[in-house]
Amino acid sequence: MLDTLRKALESQVKDLYSAENQLVKALPRMAKAATSTTLRDALEAHLEETKVHVERLQQAAEILDIRPGGKKCKAMEGLIEEGKEVLQEEGEGAIIDAALIAAAQRVEHYEIASYGTVRTLAETLGNSRLAGLFQQTLEEENAADEKLTGISESEALPAAALVGEDATSKNPSSRLRV
Repeated sequence: MLDTLRKALESQVKDLYSAENQLVKALPRMAKAATSTTLRDALEAHLEETKVHVERLQQAAEILDIRPGGKKCKAMEGLIEEGKEVLQEEGEGAIIDAALIAAAQRVEHYEIASYGTVRTLAETLGNSRLAGLFQQTLEEENAADEKLTGISESEALPAAALVGEDATSKNPSSRLRV
C-alpha cells in the first residue's frame, strides 16, 4: 500500500533497482551490435556507470532499511524489448547505430524522469543524503543522454543520411529534412 511518501519512495527505489539491473544485462548486447567505435565505447562506458548506479541504489535501500529487490520494472522491460527489435534487424551499420541511439535515449529519458522523481521525493522527506545520491546519478544519466545526442548528430545521422545515396548526388537540398 502506498499510503505515505516514504512508501512511494521505497517503491520507486525498488523499481529503479530492477531497471538498472535489467540494463546491466542489455547494454553489452547493444554495444556489441554498434558498428561505430564511438558508440560502442559510449555504451560500454555507460555499462560501467550503470553498475555504479546499482551500487548507489543498494546504498539508498540501506539508508531506507529496505531490500531493493522483489519488484520488476515493466517500463524498462518494455524499453529493452524495443531495443532487442533493433538488434534483430539487418541493415547498414550507420542506420542500425542511429536506431540503437534512439533506443538508448528512450532508456535514458526514462531514467532521467525516474531519478528526478526519487530525488524530489527524498528532498520532500528531508533526506538530503538520499537526494544527493539520486542527484549524482541524475547528472550522469543527463550526461549519457547528451553524449548519445552528440554521437547521433556528429556521426551516426550524417553517415545514415548518406546510405543509399548516389555517390555523385551529394546535393543537401535533395535530402529529406526532419
